[in-house]
Amino acid sequence: MAEISVTGSKIGSHLERLLGAEAIEPGSEPGYELCKVIYTSHPLGSKIVDTPIQMAQSMPREIAVPGSPGERVVKAFTDKAKQIGEDDLTANLARQASIYGVSSIILGVKDMPSDATIDPYDLPKLHSEDRLFFNVVDPLNTAGSLVLDQDPNSPMFQKHDGVAVNGRRYQAGRACTLLNEKPVYIKYSDSAFGYVGRSVFQRALYPLKSFIQTMRADDMVARKAGIIVAALKAVSSAANRMMAAIVGIKRSIIKEAQTDNVISIGEGETVTTLDMANVDKALGTARRHVLENVASACPMPAIILNSQTFAEGFGEGTEDAKNVALFIDGKRSWMQPAYDWLDKIVMHLAWTPEFYATIQAEFPEEYRDVSYESAFNGWADSFQAQWPSLLKEPESKEVEVEDIKAKTIIAMLETMLPEVDPENKVRVIEWAANNLNENKRMFPYPLVLDYDTLREYTPPTPEPALEAPHEPRPFSAAA
Repeated sequence: MAEISVTGSKIGSHLERLLGAEAIEPGSEPGYELCKVIYTSHPLGSKIVDTPIQMAQSMPREIAVPGSPGERVVKAFTDKAKQIGEDDLTANLARQASIYGVSSIILGVKDMPSDATIDPYDLPKLHSEDRLFFNVVDPLNTAGSLVLDQDPNSPMFQKHDGVAVNGRRYQAGRACTLLNEKPVYIKYSDSAFGYVGRSVFQRALYPLKSFIQTMRADDMVARKAGIIVAALKAVSSAANRMMAAIVGIKRSIIKEAQTDNVISIGEGETVTTLDMANVDKALGTARRHVLENVASACPMPAIILNSQTFAEGFGEGTEDAKNVALFIDGKRSWMQPAYDWLDKIVMHLAWTPEFYATIQAEFPEEYRDVSYESAFNGWADSFQAQWPSLLKEPESKEVEVEDIKAKTIIAMLETMLPEVDPENKVRVIEWAANNLNENKRMFPYPLVLDYDTLREYTPPTPEPALEAPHEPRPFSAAA
C-alpha cells in the first residue's frame, strides 16, 4: 500500500515535535518551553488552566465595609478595582502560576527605583500623575530571584523576600508572588527555574501526549469514514487493458452515484461502506480514559475537563456539583493572597483625602473630628470581601432561610427594646430595619424610617386604669 508523506512546514509541528517525542514517558517533567507550548497549542492546555479561574471569578466578590457610612465607600472601592483591572490582574497571575509553577505581579512607578519603598498614602498622587503600573511576570523574567533558600536552618527556608525582574530587585511590599503547589525540599522545577511550585502540567504530560494520539485516531476515522468498498466480479483471470477499463467504468459509476440515482451492478458483486462498527466504542473509551487520567494528574474534577453538563444544577446538591464547588473554593483560597495585596492598593486609590472630604461634608456629626488616617484605618480594618457560594439554594429553601432571619430579628427587638435607653433603642431599630431591607425576596420595598424624629419622639404615658367601685357584699345570715 502506498504511503503519502508530507514534508516541510506543518501546522502544529512545534507541538508535534514536543509531544510526539518517544522520550516522553510516564513521569517525564515538562520544561518552561514545553509548558508554554502545551498552553498555547494543546487542545486541553487552556482548558486545564483557564476554566477553573473563570469559574472562580464567574461571580463578583461581595464587598462590605461595616465601619463606613454606607454604600458610597463600597462603590468607590469597586469602581477603582474595575478601573485598574483587579480581577484581570489576579486571573493573569493565577494563569501563569498554573502554567509554570510560579508567577509574580509587581507595582511599578515611573522614574522611581524599583527597590524604593512607597508610602501607601502617596499612591493616590502617583496614580493621578499616571505613574503607577502593574505587570505580571513569569519565571523567565524572574529567573534566579525565586530559587528559594534550601538551608533548613535559615529563617528564609523555602521562603522568598521579593523578586528581581531582569536583574532589577523590587522592594518586597511592591510585589506579590503566587506558587502553584508548595515547594518540595531540593526538588527543582524546570518550568519555574527554581525550587518553587510546579506546573499544573507536571504530572499530566504523558496523558496529554496520549490525547494527541486520540486526535490522530479521530482524524483517521474521519478520513476513512467515507470509503466505499466495491467487490467487483473480474471479467477474466487475465489482466488486460480492456478488463481494467471495464473495472474503471464501474468504479466511476459508483463514485458518481448519489441520492435519487439508480445504478446496476453485476451478479455476485456487492457495494458496501468500510466497516467501522467497533471503532466508535474503542475510540470513545480510550478518549474518556485519557481525559480522566489528565484530570487526575492536574488534579481537577473530570466533569470539567469532559465538558459534561451536570445531571442536575448546582442547587440540587449532587455529588458532582459539590466536588466542583469544593474545587473552585480551593482555587479562590489559592488566589486570595493576590486579592489581599491588590485590595490594600485599591483602598488607598479609592478612599483618597478628597473623597474623605465629601464624606465629612455628608456626615459631619460622625466624621467632623475624625482624621483621614483614623477613618481610613477603621474602614480598612472592617473591610470584608466574600465569594458567593456556587451551590445555590432552591427558591423555597432561600425563602425559608429568610423567614428564619426575619423571626430572629423580631425576637431580638422584643428582647432588647424594653431594656435599653432611648438612644440605643433607636440604634436597635435602625439595625433591625437595615437587616430587614437586605431581605429583598420577602420584602421587595425597603423600610425607611426618620431616625432623627424617632430620637425626639416620646411615647405618651398611659393613664392608670381606674379601679372598679367596691360593691357591698350581700347580707348573709350565715355571716
